[in-house]
Amino acid sequence: MRPWRLRGRSGGRLIGGIAAATALAVSALTAVPPAAQAATARQVERLDRGLTSTHTGSGNLVSWRWLATDPDNVTFNVYRGTTRLNSTPLGTSTNYFDAGAPASADYTVRAVVNGAEQAPSAHALRFRSGYLDVPISPPAGGTTPDGVAYTYEANDASTGDLDGDGRLDLVLKWQPTNAKDNAHSGHTGNTVIDGLTLDGTRLWRIDLGRNIRSGAHYTQFQAYDYDGDGRAEVAMKTADGTRDGTGAVIGSPSADHRTSSGYVLAGPEYLTMFEGRTGRAMQTVGYVPARGNVASWGDSYGNRADRFLAGTAYLDGSRPSLVMARGYYTRTVIAAWDWRNGQFTRRWTFDTSAAPHSGKGYDGQGNHSLSVADVDADGRDEIVYGAMTVDDDGNGLWTTRLGHGDAGHVGDLNPARPGPEYFKVSEDKSKPGSWMADARTGQVLWQTASGADNGRGVAGDVHAGSPGAEAWSASDGTLRSATGASVGRKPSSMNFLSWWDGDTVRELLDGTRIDKYGTSGDTRLLTGSGVSSNNGTKSTPALSGDILGDWREEVVWRTGDNRALRIYSTPHQTHTRITTLLHDTQYRTALAWQNTAYNQPPHPSFFIGGNMATPPRPTVRTP
Repeated sequence: MRPWRLRGRSGGRLIGGIAAATALAVSALTAVPPAAQAATARQVERLDRGLTSTHTGSGNLVSWRWLATDPDNVTFNVYRGTTRLNSTPLGTSTNYFDAGAPASADYTVRAVVNGAEQAPSAHALRFRSGYLDVPISPPAGGTTPDGVAYTYEANDASTGDLDGDGRLDLVLKWQPTNAKDNAHSGHTGNTVIDGLTLDGTRLWRIDLGRNIRSGAHYTQFQAYDYDGDGRAEVAMKTADGTRDGTGAVIGSPSADHRTSSGYVLAGPEYLTMFEGRTGRAMQTVGYVPARGNVASWGDSYGNRADRFLAGTAYLDGSRPSLVMARGYYTRTVIAAWDWRNGQFTRRWTFDTSAAPHSGKGYDGQGNHSLSVADVDADGRDEIVYGAMTVDDDGNGLWTTRLGHGDAGHVGDLNPARPGPEYFKVSEDKSKPGSWMADARTGQVLWQTASGADNGRGVAGDVHAGSPGAEAWSASDGTLRSATGASVGRKPSSMNFLSWWDGDTVRELLDGTRIDKYGTSGDTRLLTGSGVSSNNGTKSTPALSGDILGDWREEVVWRTGDNRALRIYSTPHQTHTRITTLLHDTQYRTALAWQNTAYNQPPHPSFFIGGNMATPPRPTVRTP
């Protein structure tokens, strides 16, 4: 048992676990963490430099990764062909602008360690028009049993090193044009998942089959190196008729469990781990939890029973575990799995309908997404599920009882106070429209007025004139500081975020554009060419995050004809040097869960923004 000391706080704070002054309930008492321990080296990917060359009208921005496995004092030399471009090794940033160079120029970069130049990197990926196209090929469309024709659109994507070469690959979900929200009846086409290298080579294609309904709430997938062999695996919920990347069928190939309304309310449900190189199903086990009696989840047609979430978390502080979940409007069950030596082992199961959590206010507190973070500074990750958080050992850590919502953001949103914060919007009109909490205890720090179904909300440092992250939402008329004070005009969008230009203040990503916040109006920095966003009014990219180059973020959109994934990389030079965010495991696991239900942007474990402190260097190990 961990050496926690529990104490109640009075004076309008926590009394017996209830915030009496604000009438906001928090089920966990204040937890005082033990003395800080030496950080455990977490298993991360062995990455190459991720070298890119982004062409602008006046030259090329060459950008590369500072790896967590590099020395603190590493410097770099940049080469065009065999010519070194920098007169002295570069030690204050990980990008270089080569003025006047053509888009066809070829670059490598070499680390310099203790005065000795190391081997050259792989050659830079060329973003000739500011973007790189990854060719893709849509599956053939079809017609459902109720006579509805459908085609396919490229939808959510994720990333992982599928083949172990040190270069990240892509995992792409193809969604039929008749995909459904759980609340709507009707048949759908099959969901298809592709494994792709950045040159467009398709490593495999998995067809989830007729017994997995298509839609944002059904088909979560996780791509991560769970066993530490240097290659990512891909995990997802499967069913009778799922066909793996080698053509092998899981379960019965002929079974059809669909109702006349298109729902799948009977038949076995599985969890399968697929090999990243081939798409081969390595092991299939029963999905936890089983649906059981559909009506026991809150309705008879599967809307609440078939709400699934997924994530990846370092529950032991060292190696990643797979997290698969079901339910958030009523009962919630979360199962944590380890993948070791080619086998699943269930680490724990959290169930709001079972002891010791039944009746404790944990049911009905889920979001349309989850987040993963070490909120209590014990070196192990927690699952921030919405208005409640589950500890690394599968026990409830806290619940505010403030209910379901569409968006949540976890990070060091207010660097002036210790530990991470959590900003969330609420769908229940009787609850606060949005609130900021201490992510360790669930204590609500500030809130906005109730009375609306608040469907959108964002937190991030987008305004240089206010310290820490700002927060804003659909039902609130103002931009708020990290402490909840009004700081003026709220941004024109409330969707995704992107570190795009040269400073550390974050930009606004919405639809197919990136904007810079301004107090009187936003400034357009990028309009994607020939691309489309995903998920209807959610207008999200296929993927956004630090996947190549320095610490700034790329954005991946599908082209309008669904024949390419178009990756945009920043053309702006920066003088800030930060270790690749792929080696910050809170950020890296956020890229893994980004595709889950209502996509949310990633946040690192430390604050990046105006007047930020020197960024930390992660303690990691690689295969």
